[in-house]
Amino acid sequence: MTFMSLPVEPPVKPMLARAVKKIPDSTELLFEPKWDGFRCLVFRDGDELTLQSRSLKPLNRYFPEVLDRLRATLPERIVLDGELVVGRDGKLDFDALTERIHPADSRVQLLAEQTPASYVAFDVLALGDRSFLDEPTGVRRNHLEKLGSEGVHLTPATGDPETARHWFTLFEGAGLDGVIGKPLNEPYSPGKRIMFKYKHSRTADCVLAGLRWHVEAPDGGAVGSIMLGLYDEAGVLHHVGVVGSFPAERRRELATELSELITDGEHPWLGDATVEGQRLPGGINRWRSTEQAWVPLRPERVVEVSYEHTEGGVPTRFRHNAQFVRWRPDREPGSCGYAQLEEPARYDLDAVFHGEVRRTR
Repeated sequence: MTFMSLPVEPPVKPMLARAVKKIPDSTELLFEPKWDGFRCLVFRDGDELTLQSRSLKPLNRYFPEVLDRLRATLPERIVLDGELVVGRDGKLDFDALTERIHPADSRVQLLAEQTPASYVAFDVLALGDRSFLDEPTGVRRNHLEKLGSEGVHLTPATGDPETARHWFTLFEGAGLDGVIGKPLNEPYSPGKRIMFKYKHSRTADCVLAGLRWHVEAPDGGAVGSIMLGLYDEAGVLHHVGVVGSFPAERRRELATELSELITDGEHPWLGDATVEGQRLPGGINRWRSTEQAWVPLRPERVVEVSYEHTEGGVPTRFRHNAQFVRWRPDREPGSCGYAQLEEPARYDLDAVFHGEVRRTR
């Protein structure tokens, strides 16, 4: 990190949130939309400016257009907490954001023009020579609102639980991730889970089509994850994600339970059975330089899983690992299609930036 003489100097671990299922009827929380991007702290000391990731790494080289915008608009000495996001077609595009992390400078410069990022500020940690770390959330929010900078988007905020519940449903259509609740009287606590997050969760019935052995039992003694598939309208089975959060005993039980489904014969994700455009497991990508080994299972069982978001266009996939709910012996694998995935109503991202309600269709 570049040396700075700020009252709050980098690196700083961002304040975190713990998952809670229900938005409470509380007047002691400040509610904000949960942005679906890269957490980013901004440190500016004159001409020096640092974008710091949640993992304390610098992001400057990947977002030159954000640096230019912040230098042109922010106060000379300031520390902000917020999120880097990319918006396309009125919705946040997390895939486009991840593509911005690229080793080639030429690619970085091209993407800065084609898919420019925006910075959404939701907290101020310092301004001038004053630190706000020990100030309560309500005070920090008041100072943030006074900035009035055009270089950042100020996240909407409300103290009304009913409005927060409305946002929880409304803003999902613009690609947001749920709602955050900040205790109004708490200071900013780096690295601690002081906040609350209320995230979307849905269920889907998926085809069980493969597994990976646990890293501690590569000989087949324990299952690391099970692999999920969904059929498109043409009857093509696409890999959509995995479930991997099983207790150690359950991993061993699954190894025995699923052994009878292991196949070395025909499989919809192998050989001549695959088709162009099919989403397949284990392939090489920009994050992984080698193929990931997996074990094909006859696609005969159905599993119900919970998931939060999908991504990746068509065919889509689950953003994060899904969670096991139950086996569905009453369902036929061929009935597990994309049509069951819920698609939220679309809302204009620019409206969310300004805390407005404007549906696009």
